[in-house]
Formats: sequence, structure tokens, C-alpha cells
Amino acid sequence: MDKMTVKNIDLKGKRVIMRVDFNVPMKDGVVQDDTRIQAALPTIHYVLKQGVKSLVLMSHLGDPKKDMQKAKEKAEKDGKPFDEKKYIEGKHRMAPVAAHLAKLLGKDVKLAPDCLSDETKAMVASLPAGGILMLENTRFHNEETSKDAADREKMAKVLALYGDVFVNDAFGTAHRSHASTETIARFLPAVAGFLMEKELEFLEDKIVKNPGKPFAAIIGGAKVSSKIAVLESLLSKVDCLIIGGGMAYTFLKANGTSVGKSLVEDDQIETAKAVLQKALDKKVAIYLPVDHIVTQTFAADAPSKHAAQQAIEDGWMGMDIGPRTIEKFREALKGAKTVFWNGPMGVFEFPKFAEGTNAIAKTLAELKDAVTVIGGGDSVSAVKKAGLSDRMKHISTGGGASLELVEGKVLPGVAALTDKMETKDDACCCCGR
Repeated sequence: MDKMTVKNIDLKGKRVIMRVDFNVPMKDGVVQDDTRIQAALPTIHYVLKQGVKSLVLMSHLGDPKKDMQKAKEKAEKDGKPFDEKKYIEGKHRMAPVAAHLAKLLGKDVKLAPDCLSDETKAMVASLPAGGILMLENTRFHNEETSKDAADREKMAKVLALYGDVFVNDAFGTAHRSHASTETIARFLPAVAGFLMEKELEFLEDKIVKNPGKPFAAIIGGAKVSSKIAVLESLLSKVDCLIIGGGMAYTFLKANGTSVGKSLVEDDQIETAKAVLQKALDKKVAIYLPVDHIVTQTFAADAPSKHAAQQAIEDGWMGMDIGPRTIEKFREALKGAKTVFWNGPMGVFEFPKFAEGTNAIAKTLAELKDAVTVIGGGDSVSAVKKAGLSDRMKHISTGGGASLELVEGKVLPGVAALTDKMETKDDACCCCGR
């Protein structure tokens, strides 16, 4: 990696402000899954061991305005009262996250009332040696996500007052040009944390630049439109491409196969045809479902049956890949040295229709000497539900960020980090420069 990390900078006696991705699922004010918090612990422990003067942590938690609007509309539709304060307290405040982190660290973690007020500035200034302060949800401030660079800069300048060094360990937000992820790096020495370094090592180095061959990609999920860029990028790298989930029905329809009333993006039919043709031109083997588990209604307990053929009859919809497809996909993955997986094979959130997704997770866990990378999002949840997280080489903490990186895009949060300085070992061998 060509960016500086926490190991490339002297932190002793410094004030460190660190962007983490603690955007964790919450229910009734309790953290439901602390994977992202756990992922940041190595960097936090390292920073504290360097004898820093203080450590200020900042993160968003959901998208308060967008989430609240959706919840409010749903409540109105259902004819139920909606309490904005109670909603915010239960889902978007950082207090439960700070408390959870304190337990994991065995240290006190103070919580600021916001990110920018005089009270918060005073709390930062009064931190004891090695003290930790967590800022309130960064997205409570409009400047954080503003499209106006001047607004983001205004917030970033205040945040920069809290530290002498900026550490970005929030890969999950690295694809966003936000005040706390990218803009702040303009005002402080900016380095990567260990999680950011690991994400780039696997996704950039082992998937984008130097994948071991044979290289297989598994892409699932609901929509072709959200994955088209990554599909086109992968076709220049992979030896085989496996397509499952709801998006598979758009590809099957593009092939002239009947898919009943399965989820299809009709406006993406021509796009799917183009992807299939590109795969043919590049001699990339594409695998689509050959049988399905189908229902007549989209429900967790809907009566289902096995559709033994690739075509789905009218009135039925695909909910999961069938047993023949599972075996076909398993066979295609044999011998793979690199596998990138993003997106479930079916409606895995309904246990009845999770068999195909679980089977893929088990298949990857059984691959010997393969670099298996789970590209964030629902695939991570699927692997965790299957109890196979520890058998994958790398599980990304950023769905959107991992996809954009694999697409070949420059991530603003990464680009803003300080480049490694040329060392003597990097000098030109012929003249010593």
C-alpha cells in the first residue's frame, strides 16, 4: 500500500482524532452486532499504547434524517403515532456504542454532546493523558454530508482542532467525500489504521491488481443496476462469474428464459445481454441458476416447491437457487485460487430460503489455499449466520466501498491519506536518488 499508516508516524504525546465506522445495527438502544467495533480495536489499542495525549473517535450511526423520514412515513401509513426524539434516542445516538466500546477496552470512554460546540471543544481540552472521547453522530451535522465543499471544510476545520494526527480506519465510508472522512485530511497529517490497511491489502492488491488464478467471482443480490459496474470490471479479471440472487432472473430473461413473476429489472435486459456477450468475447465462463426454489408469494413462510428446470412457470417466483444449481456452482468453484463474493443467492433473510447462500458459504470455507474475500453487505451477514466467518481469508466491513474499489474507482477517503515518503530502500539503485 502506498499510503502511510499509524506505524509510519510518531504518535507519542500527540492528540489523535480517528474516524471509525461504528455504524452498527441497533435495537432498543442496544448494539446487536459489534463486528465493526471489534474490527477497529487493533488500531485503537495500538494508538493508546504509543502514549498519546488523547484519542478522539468519530463515527456516523445510520442516516438520521433519511431513516427518520422513512420511519415517520411508515408510522403515518400504519396510523401510528411517531415520536422523533424517541426514534433518535433508540437508533442514532452514540451513547450505547460508547458504552459498548468502554466494556471492550476496559477503559472509560467519554461521550460528547455533538461534534462542534464549545462544550465539546472543552471536553477535548480537558481529556486526561490517554483519555478517550467519542463524538456524537457526525451525521447530526448537515455539514458532514453537504455537497458544498465549503460547508464540509467548515466542519472539518473544527474537527481538526481536536487532534495533531488524523487516523482513518473507517473503510466502510472511504467512498464518501464527507467532512470527517476526507476533508479533515487536508488539515492534519492523515494516515491509515490497520483495518483500512488490511481492506486495501485484500481488495486492492489481491482482487483488483494481483488475483491468484483461477479467479472466480460470485455476484448476487437483488438488482443488476446496483452491480453493473462491478460486473463489467470483474469480466476483465475473472475466469468464471457466478450470478445468483434476484439479479439472476434479469439475466435469465435476457437469455429468453421464462422467469414467471420473479424479480426482473426490465430496463436492464439490454445491459444483461451486453454483459453476457462481453463474457463470451473474453472467454469468461458465466454460471446462472439451472433450477430454483419457488413460491407464489413473497413471505418467510410461503409454501414453496422445487422448480427442477431453468424456466419458471407463470405465477411463481424464484426465492433461492435449487439443489442442481448448488452443485453446479460448487463444481465451478473447485480449484479456485481467488474468490470474491458479494450478494446472497436468494432471500436468505428468510431461513427457509437461505440454503443456497449457506451452501456457497460452506463451499468457500472448504476451499484449500484460496484467497476468499467477502465483499461486505449481505454476504457478510450470510457468512456470519452460517458460522463460517473465521474460515474466510477476509471479510470486508464496507459493502459500498468494497464494490467501488473493485470497480476501479478512487476512494476519496483513501486518496486523501498521506503518501508514503520515498525511503532509502526505495531509492534508485543506479544513482542513489
